[in-house]
Amino acid sequence: MSEQPEPDQAEDARLRRWRMVVGSQADEALGKPGGRQMQEMDSSLAALYEAPRSRRGGLGGSAPSVARWLGDIRKYFPSNVVQVMQRDAVERLGITALLAEPELMDTVEANIDMVSTLIGLGKAIPETSRASARTLVRKVVDDVERRIADQTRAAITGALNRAATTHRPRPADIDWNRTIAKNLKHYLPEYRTVIPQQLVGHGRRSQQLGRDVVVAIDQSGSMAASIVYASIFGSVLASMRSIRTSLVLFDTEVVDLTDELDDPVDVLFGATLGGGTDINQAIAYCQGLITRPTESIFVLISDLYEGGLRDKMLARVAAMTAAGITVIVLLALSDEGAPAFDRDIATALADMGIPAFACTPDAFPELLAVAIGRGDITAWAASKELEQRGM
Repeated sequence: MSEQPEPDQAEDARLRRWRMVVGSQADEALGKPGGRQMQEMDSSLAALYEAPRSRRGGLGGSAPSVARWLGDIRKYFPSNVVQVMQRDAVERLGITALLAEPELMDTVEANIDMVSTLIGLGKAIPETSRASARTLVRKVVDDVERRIADQTRAAITGALNRAATTHRPRPADIDWNRTIAKNLKHYLPEYRTVIPQQLVGHGRRSQQLGRDVVVAIDQSGSMAASIVYASIFGSVLASMRSIRTSLVLFDTEVVDLTDELDDPVDVLFGATLGGGTDINQAIAYCQGLITRPTESIFVLISDLYEGGLRDKMLARVAAMTAAGITVIVLLALSDEGAPAFDRDIATALADMGIPAFACTPDAFPELLAVAIGRGDITAWAASKELEQRGM
């Protein structure tokens, strides 16, 4: 049995914790933290949370100062807390420019938030820091790709095989559930069995071009995490011979990064966050990429704030669906949920039978599988929403 602290010791520990939470304003009432570790933890917290929001570069005037601060918080706090503090430092103290320094790149915690910040910096990253920045981005991209690649390939391959239904399947390709359902009228009670007069199975299309997938991503600032995940998914899809994948980024201009899909890091450094938004122009470009409408899936990732021609944009989407293209509209492809979005346009899309919703990276392979199998995307999205609510 572990020893319980004495009442006085427990009270002292409680007061110390409150002092760390409240900060130096509580020195008179609770005293200053004692011991080197507590003092350094307190200094790290004070540098961030006691600095005025209007202060810029509050952790010090040079990248080494920020690097030392990062080293301290990683030493004394768990990784999930470190990630929150890093994000808060960027938002509260305006140290975004310091993220371009090589010294910081070697110490910063590699995660989606930091990659999103680097995408935002873009060409502002000096040449001397680009190698370090790419190394950090590469680490995050590789980690995410390891997590999603097998799941994505399995979901897509399975969906393509199911879509290629045949009534003369090889024995290994027989879909027994569908075969039994198809032949229930041939049930023989005396033998307690079904006579499968008609077999249903999966065709083998792995060597053929099954679907065309065109992904268009809005480069608004709120789309940073979506660009990270979409570029990685695009790279995985591009590695599959049964899928032809195109990736387009847009603001008021359209940038086709399909040729960069073999390396999602190149895609990310080709992004330019911010600026205006012309969704109509982007959709027009993507229409030109689609040569097999009934075999094509168009994924638009955007907050739908259209700066171009709203009515023409909606007309283009309607024309796509009328031509047999499967259209998916995602407000975000991230774990953060949907950002602010144009509800009027989302409602107009829903009236066309096209729901606009946020999708997590873990659910995206399943969504693509539903689209490839020409399933009901609206019903799928509704079921996912119910799952998230725990219903």
